[in-house]
Amino acid sequence: MADKMKGFSTNVQDGVKNSSVSLVCLTLRVLTGFMLGLTLGLIGQELVGYGSLALTFMLVVVMGLVIKTTSGWNLGKILIFDLFLVLLAMLLRMYILVAP
Repeated sequence: MADKMKGFSTNVQDGVKNSSVSLVCLTLRVLTGFMLGLTLGLIGQELVGYGSLALTFMLVVVMGLVIKTTSGWNLGKILIFDLFLVLLAMLLRMYILVAP
């Protein structure tokens, strides 16, 4: 009986751990997709001059693509991808500040 309870508590702990990691990964995917979609949408809005409906459409499409692309990735790969995007954003900011 005690072994059964110990096994049950271990299974519950493993389930909570796996669920927490999955929730963190999903949250990171959504935040990454939102920020990337917003950035690309705003760039497109400035370059092409489309309205807010197209901005929202671009945001949703890019967010969906990021979530679909990163669905098989673990937490480490998502964080490395986020780091790459932050470095790319800093490079874009530097280009904007230096350009005449």
